[in-house]
Amino acid sequence: MLIYENTVEGLLDDIEADELVAEIKAAFEKVGAGGVSPSEERAWRNSFRYVESVLLRGDIPDDVGVAIEAKIPLTDKRVDLMLSGLDDKGNEHVVVVELKQWEGTDTERVAGNDGVVKTYLGGRVRKTTHPSYQAWSYANFLQDFNLEIRNRPIHVHPVAYLHNYEPEFRDELDNQIYQKYTDEAPLFLKGEAPDFRGYLESRLHIGDNGSILHTIAESELRPSKSLQDIILSMLNGNNEFTLLDSQKIVFEEAVKRAQNAVETDDKQVLIIEGEPGSGKTVVAINILVELLQHEMAAQYVSKNNAPRDVYEQKLREGSMLVKDIKHLFTGSGSFVNADSNEVDALIADEAHRLNEESNFLGRGENQIMEIINAAQFSVFLIDENQRVHINDIGSKQEIRKHAHDLGAGISELSLDSQLRCAGSSDYIEWVDDFLEIESTPAVRDTELDYDIQLFDDPESLHQAIEKQDTRVGLSRVVTGYCWEWDGDHQEDPTYMDIQIGDYERPWNLDDRDAWAIEPGSVEEVGCIHTVQGLEFEYAGVIIAPDLRLENGTIVTDFREHPGQDTCVRGLKTMADEDPDKANSIGEELIKNIYRTLLTRGMKGCYIYCCDEALQEHLQTRLERVQH
Repeated sequence: MLIYENTVEGLLDDIEADELVAEIKAAFEKVGAGGVSPSEERAWRNSFRYVESVLLRGDIPDDVGVAIEAKIPLTDKRVDLMLSGLDDKGNEHVVVVELKQWEGTDTERVAGNDGVVKTYLGGRVRKTTHPSYQAWSYANFLQDFNLEIRNRPIHVHPVAYLHNYEPEFRDELDNQIYQKYTDEAPLFLKGEAPDFRGYLESRLHIGDNGSILHTIAESELRPSKSLQDIILSMLNGNNEFTLLDSQKIVFEEAVKRAQNAVETDDKQVLIIEGEPGSGKTVVAINILVELLQHEMAAQYVSKNNAPRDVYEQKLREGSMLVKDIKHLFTGSGSFVNADSNEVDALIADEAHRLNEESNFLGRGENQIMEIINAAQFSVFLIDENQRVHINDIGSKQEIRKHAHDLGAGISELSLDSQLRCAGSSDYIEWVDDFLEIESTPAVRDTELDYDIQLFDDPESLHQAIEKQDTRVGLSRVVTGYCWEWDGDHQEDPTYMDIQIGDYERPWNLDDRDAWAIEPGSVEEVGCIHTVQGLEFEYAGVIIAPDLRLENGTIVTDFREHPGQDTCVRGLKTMADEDPDKANSIGEELIKNIYRTLLTRGMKGCYIYCCDEALQEHLQTRLERVQH
């Protein structure tokens, strides 16, 4: 989607007349892309003064095509600036420009993180993508999915222009750890406008009045053969993604239905239901890879970053391929302004986590509706007992409703293979009974074939998990969100967020999206936001003060959660008006949180309860199943 489109001459006229920001805002309104923030307006005003100086001089033709804030299909990303034209031999070119206002003084390279740098953003120094990586990833996406770019062909050139960045700090960005991206997407800094102009002149010798940009915007989306080959090679031989039992049956059926939906132009929705450990994500990844092999434009969708980042990294394990595959994994808020059937297939994992407002700007109406609208074939993998956020709306009923409203056919499948918790559904039922989610008296006295242990103190539990991490692999400690996560100390390993008697540990340090699989994270503590959708060999669960035993009954207390916990945000205000409703919602969410945490371990779960009465109650319960 082209938001603002013009020629170089028209762009310069808008800048000279001080109308550019107004024109961009009007273009956003025209295409229904929502409002713009004051920070976006400031960025346009500041950056395009420097773009003007590049374009005014030299030999860049007036009729070179221009697009500002061009939306990348299948994503919520927009390109700052695109320029189109032909070289002196008649070859078609597009330059993808990432504009940054960084000054360089606070910029630091981040070793061990691919394509990541630190700089001052949003009031503090934080991690963000390297500008060259950002431009390269946009170009990479277009080359992987845009059919016209590959067929004509159209040569795509990513570049980053940091017009305020002092060259004396270049080493932080031009470091060899970023070379594979800076080689593809060169950096132009403060004072290097003539060099940037020369770069453009060599590729844009003849103007096209924006026709190439229109060709790209209107092109069909089809995965490239190179992308198909790469993603298949990553999956093959990776045992973590092997399909077993009902997983294979559901996978085959899903692929067949996707093919039929695309071939017949018949909009279809598939709901796949499964308990914890049934292999929903494994099925989702396999469906994604297989549909790409059938030349369908497909993406894996999740609300949380954690499962996307972890499984993207897991696919890469053992692969030396540089090819970026992040664009195959996207957030659930990416389809606010998507056209109907813009993409062949979307596979929404953890669909119970979908919500209404689609992104941090509050744009969007309903993520379920947006996903169904955007895809010819949409898959929703769901466990309704894992709703853990006050804004979670994902349910089979809600999916059916929106499918019906959008004229889509609906089908449903179930996964019954239990691969987590030592392959025992008895343990899942026991957890539901213990949490008083669902009474299952038949399992109360059933011996559980699963390593479940109760510890007298959290330090002993944590040490046991660290030993299992060394012995059998990925094992982590998690707890309820009852201690504040101090952002000011997120990079300080000596700062301890969680304190229980003599036990002191930090929440996850830094802002790592893939916290769960980071080696050092075994020393830290995770929460529902960093582990939902993932699995461990062993899970250590500290049941925080938000779950207690009173008068022989399990009770919850959302007031133990800090205000920063988005899971229960709004419940305290609701409690002033309707305490019964607030308590009921809070009870459901907190019990579901612990159900999720207690079922993360494939081989075992170690537990400590902050509430003494609950600890004693759990000890009694465990004695019945540990003969």
